[in-house]
Amino acid sequence: MTAPKTYTGVAIALHWILAVLLVGMVFYGWYMEDLREALFAGGEVSIAEVQFAYNAHKTTGLLILILSLGRLAWRLTHPVPALPAGMAGWERFAATATHWAFYVIMIGMPLGGLIAASAAEPPTLLFNNPDLVLPKLPVPQTEGFQDLSGSVHGAGGWAILGLLGLHVAAALKHQFINKDGLIGRMIPFLKG
Repeated sequence: MTAPKTYTGVAIALHWILAVLLVGMVFYGWYMEDLREALFAGGEVSIAEVQFAYNAHKTTGLLILILSLGRLAWRLTHPVPALPAGMAGWERFAATATHWAFYVIMIGMPLGGLIAASAAEPPTLLFNNPDLVLPKLPVPQTEGFQDLSGSVHGAGGWAILGLLGLHVAAALKHQFINKDGLIGRMIPFLKG
């Protein structure tokens, strides 16, 4: 079977939806941390606003987890376009490693957030609905564990931005320097 020239419509849609959600969540995470700091500093922020922000972040994180698992399942069951024939071995390795690193982070970040949320109070309300309380995982309910898991989860935001920068730089290199049409696999109207 020959490899397709572009990704499937489902793969393309999931790629761009998850890209927007992941980057949005990094910046929203920083925003909600600023809200929390403003609350502790006696700013004009209510605890309800902070809880709303955290619950929205956690609910969106679960959506990202579900979409990421769906994207991984789609990727494992559908052929992907071949890399350009002229790519060096190190470029092939870097492309493959970066793609799999994205899957690790797209699944790992929501799971890490779930662990951090399970160590924190108050409980997570999905869609900010008091009737939809997310069950807690059996993790230590200590401040130290909460701080550690929250810090690891927060550091993942930097990993997302780092991977994104690498991914975009490689796509632009292929589009404007190599001119091999690689970017057209995910943006079909940009062929060469």
